[in-house]
Amino acid sequence: MFWTVTESLLKGFGSTLELFALTLIFALPLGLIISFGSMSKIKPINWFVRTFVWIIRGTPLMLQLIIIFYVPGFVGMWAREQQTSNFIIEWLATWKVIDRFAAALISFVINYACYFSEIYRGGIESISKGQYEACHVLGMSKSQAFFHVVLLQVVKRIIPPMSNEIITLVKDTSLARIISVYEIIWSGESFIKSDGLLWPLFYTGVFFLIACGLLTIIFNRIEKKLSYFSV
Repeated sequence: MFWTVTESLLKGFGSTLELFALTLIFALPLGLIISFGSMSKIKPINWFVRTFVWIIRGTPLMLQLIIIFYVPGFVGMWAREQQTSNFIIEWLATWKVIDRFAAALISFVINYACYFSEIYRGGIESISKGQYEACHVLGMSKSQAFFHVVLLQVVKRIIPPMSNEIITLVKDTSLARIISVYEIIWSGESFIKSDGLLWPLFYTGVFFLIACGLLTIIFNRIEKKLSYFSV
């Protein structure tokens, strides 16, 4: 029974890791783009991005999952009842049937990109303007100054808060079950319903501990690699 449970949990953990990896792949660069928008000197862009980040950070991720999963489907069905028909409406109407994982991924990417953007913004703004001025004196453009001088210092400063968010992401993936996305907690709970076994649910914690422990080791090594930068 132990190996049967382990095999089932490994399958569920595979889905968890897939959601985790895809969220990072899309949220990390998107967060940087959003941070540039929040630092923009163009007032409408700055206001819009900061308001959007405030809304996403101020509402629960679970609520965002429910909204992104259910609202498009309801909009699609309402439009069909109004006898409005086109490709987009048909796609929206079938959203909640075929795109559970996609809805979860979109929710996680948007949520974590907004959190990452604030970390990026804090790191970039922590660099003194004197460094930009020194780069300008040396004949470097703004982009050259950022990518060759500032960026690595920003990375050094944002690693601790970023590592916390990424480790939190591992555990937050369990929220995807709210819209019936199969993941490791779902797998553990299935044994309660089918066999009356409680220990597989606690066993899922071992997988999370291992994943978070490995990430902690990786981030500690990254911090040591970048220790030659002054804080």
